[in-house]
Amino acid sequence: MQKLKQVELKHFSVGEGEELPLFVFPLLESSGMVTHGFTTRLGGVSEGIFSSLNLSFTRGDQKEAVEENYRRLANTLGVSAESFTASDQTHTTNVIRVDRKDAGNGIWRPQDYKDVDGMVTNDSAVTLVTFYADCVPLYFADPVHRAIGLSHSGWRGTVGRMGSVTLEKMRREFGTKPEDVLCAIGPSICKNCYEVSADVAEEFQREFAGREQEILFEKGDGKYLLDLWKANEIVLTQAGVLKQHLATAGVCTCCNPKLLFSHRASRGKRGNLAAVLGLGLGK
Repeated sequence: MQKLKQVELKHFSVGEGEELPLFVFPLLESSGMVTHGFTTRLGGVSEGIFSSLNLSFTRGDQKEAVEENYRRLANTLGVSAESFTASDQTHTTNVIRVDRKDAGNGIWRPQDYKDVDGMVTNDSAVTLVTFYADCVPLYFADPVHRAIGLSHSGWRGTVGRMGSVTLEKMRREFGTKPEDVLCAIGPSICKNCYEVSADVAEEFQREFAGREQEILFEKGDGKYLLDLWKANEIVLTQAGVLKQHLATAGVCTCCNPKLLFSHRASRGKRGNLAAVLGLGLGK
């Protein structure tokens, strides 16, 4: 069997001469049950440092522009804009189950939950949305139980094994077995761009004892380079995900500032990208 590409950048028309590109994972598409994507900064109506597909209401962009960006994204994916259901990310490992009663949370109506970095569901009436500008998006699709999960994993989430926490939540809620799950690690900061201090490195050395040399690279003067992609691969495979069921985008947000928002590259002057995942094939 021919090996699938890890990730593809697809271009969708959103008007005359305008396109909205999305990163998609052939592995997730092969499940035949999900609509998904990872946005770029292109294809929206926001201006200035938010140009143009900013999907955050909290960074100073105009509310009307962000709402139009969501409508464009919904049309591109072939889902209802009202189905979008957002996380409330504070770098925790908190994962909740959502369903149709939660549709619109954090986008079309005020959030009624706090400190949520991951969501799981088996309800096609919601489309999960999490936000990024260097941190790691984690996608989960269980074709056996028709359930999905989407989680945000920065360095705190990664050292807290957010991938494993999400899989355990899916097991409790839906009976999910890790060996059945298709997983993807989305665009995020690469090891060459992600410098961390000694205290962060020490947390990874403790949590990943025996494999720290695969993810940490000493620079000197108490600084290290950290490979979040590899760290999350270790977390997921140790939790039981099969290697052939795991795709890593290998696309760096910081290396591609014209295509992707990056907190480090922009020194905080930026909008937010989004990972999106729902049950149903959309377009």
